[in-house]
Amino acid sequence: MGSVQLVTTILAAAITALAVWVAVQAVLRIVAVVRLGQPDPGRFGDPVTRTKAMLAETAGHTRMLRWSVVGAAHWFVMVAFVVLSLLVLEAYFEVVSPTGGLPLIGGWAVYGLVTELIAVLGVVGIVVLIAIRIRNRPGRPGGRSRFTGSTMWQGYFVEAVVLAVLIMGFLIRGFKVATDHFEYPAWATPVSHAVGAVLPDWESGVSVAALIKIIISMTWLIVIALNVTMGVAWHRFLAFFNIFFKRDPGRVGSGLGGLRPMTSNGKPLDFEEADPESDQFGVAQVEQFTWKGLLDFSTCTECGRCQSQCPAWNTGKPLSPKLLVLSLRDHAYAKAPYLLAGGGKDLTGEEKATAAQLAHVDVLALAEAEKPLIGGAADGGVIDPDVLWSCTTCGACVEQCPVDIEHVDHIVDMRRYQVLIESSFPSEAGVMLRNLENKGNPWGAPQNTREDWTKGLDFEVPRVGEVEDFEYLFWVGCAGAFEDRAKKTTRAVATLLHEAGVSFAILGEGETCTGDPARRIGNEFVFQMLAQQNVETLNEAFEGREKNKRKIVATCPHCFNTLGNEYGQLGGEFEVVHHTQLLAHLVSTGKLTPVQPVDGGVTYHDPCYLGRHNRVFAPPREVLGSSAKEAVTEMPRNSERSFCCGAGGARMWMEERIGKRINVDRVEEAMSTGAKTIAVGCPFCSTMLSDGVNGKGAGEQVEVVDVASVLLRSVKPEQARDGQEAEPVAG
Repeated sequence: MGSVQLVTTILAAAITALAVWVAVQAVLRIVAVVRLGQPDPGRFGDPVTRTKAMLAETAGHTRMLRWSVVGAAHWFVMVAFVVLSLLVLEAYFEVVSPTGGLPLIGGWAVYGLVTELIAVLGVVGIVVLIAIRIRNRPGRPGGRSRFTGSTMWQGYFVEAVVLAVLIMGFLIRGFKVATDHFEYPAWATPVSHAVGAVLPDWESGVSVAALIKIIISMTWLIVIALNVTMGVAWHRFLAFFNIFFKRDPGRVGSGLGGLRPMTSNGKPLDFEEADPESDQFGVAQVEQFTWKGLLDFSTCTECGRCQSQCPAWNTGKPLSPKLLVLSLRDHAYAKAPYLLAGGGKDLTGEEKATAAQLAHVDVLALAEAEKPLIGGAADGGVIDPDVLWSCTTCGACVEQCPVDIEHVDHIVDMRRYQVLIESSFPSEAGVMLRNLENKGNPWGAPQNTREDWTKGLDFEVPRVGEVEDFEYLFWVGCAGAFEDRAKKTTRAVATLLHEAGVSFAILGEGETCTGDPARRIGNEFVFQMLAQQNVETLNEAFEGREKNKRKIVATCPHCFNTLGNEYGQLGGEFEVVHHTQLLAHLVSTGKLTPVQPVDGGVTYHDPCYLGRHNRVFAPPREVLGSSAKEAVTEMPRNSERSFCCGAGGARMWMEERIGKRINVDRVEEAMSTGAKTIAVGCPFCSTMLSDGVNGKGAGEQVEVVDVASVLLRSVKPEQARDGQEAEPVAG
């Protein structure tokens, strides 16, 4: 060992020891913070499915590749980071000796070829990612950036380190080539040989370059260890765990569909026995999130995909799913010293720690502990109320997140505390909640008018209990029973089912709201009250039937989602289909035959709770394809990337006072297709888009109509022209 090698060996050992020590401390800190969260026992079931899902999303990059260029570049960088860690290990042999290398595989030509190829692709990949970050930098001309709010120096630092490590790998190999100590042939390592051709014959250059590579790598480790909230780096390790523990690994769109039930100490809350002084009602403090929630916050990569797709953010509202998660993350870690010392408030607001326990806690952590989780700037709140109430629960953030953060669940958990304990929510939503409690529907319409939509039909609509048997229970929903536009859809569906010979029945006055708006605004009590009533009614209607014969067809995606994905939490197991699914089946089997195509061009708006939340994309398009003269013209944002209408998350009953109206943004996109018909599959979407069209003064040129009505016009054009879809005149 020469003098140069002695120095490089000592320096490499010293910086590595320091890096490992601080990294271990950082890992222990992250684990301690995550363990502050509440129990979540449902995250451990079916480890085989969880492992498969985790490997598919990490090794296969199934979610990342939805953005093809970014996904491919990131995959090459990830593979380079994992595989070329062996070359960092090899550098420890090279600081000791210029001829050093990995034992066993070090001289294998195939190993040389594979690492050379991965390094080249890694360089290309990281350069692409750097270019994308620069091109989309915040403040650039041309619009909002998905990186707005991200800690940009951290992103550039991580990318620069990756590039530097890859370059140093080629320099090490180049010096070995120049000194004739390289073990791989030129055909396997052409870039390394090309680099070596221009480097001097300096034997110590191998050890010096290896030391620099180790210093760069260990500096990266030290920096991220000193910044445990540096998600752009830590996600490389935490993403595996966060994806493994996602809510439903066997379901496409985990974290979407049904909401997590309201829990206290890891158990679903029973309102008949719950006590606000001993049971947790929603989330009022950051430590009241589950441990998976705290892991979510720690794993955020700050990539901004969620932000780029969020309808609130895109229309000038203060909500960014990314910034919300980052605020919760930073708050959790800043408050952690206080919590880890035993601090915290009990459910009555009393301090749990003694003065002695808090005596040595940093003053900044104590100050952080006093911040309200929800509060305006004057109150020093972590999350502004306007942020919390801007969410439409559309799920675009969850859909796009490459590490499976469950934004919607966390937002609703915070809403639950605000509604149930603080009684703090937009005032106009109070009318809706009172109507649900007193009238069983958000509009406050009399229950005895639920069947008025049947008047004027040329056939009898059967009621459950009046017929001996039926194949489908037709869940009409509150909008379908009371809202004028939606009643046209209800009548169209009933007419089509009758025409196709489908045996169905309705509950009539026995039906009440599913509770969707109450649950998504955060009033779990009203939701459970309505849901338990409906589950009891439905179980009685289906008494004696197996689950696969307990069929429900619903025209409202919110009812469809709640009945199918949430009523199981309360003992209601049903087979639920959306009306577009059933109609597509009836058309494909020849039970409904379109005879007169609808002209003028059709575009289709995917409702969030039908498409993104429940993956129903094809059936509505199949129905429209069979009914329209021209193929469906897709909007730029469609299917899983469809843009929200603005009505979800109980926003239907709240005023939109900040920024541009979401429905107007969507209508402008729909009108840009040139289609004369905007087809929808949701009564909320119908209302919002119709209002948007009228607001644009285009009501005479563009029509918003449900898929069922489009099909009815094609199957029974005479009835449609004669006003079969229209609301009958009262009296």
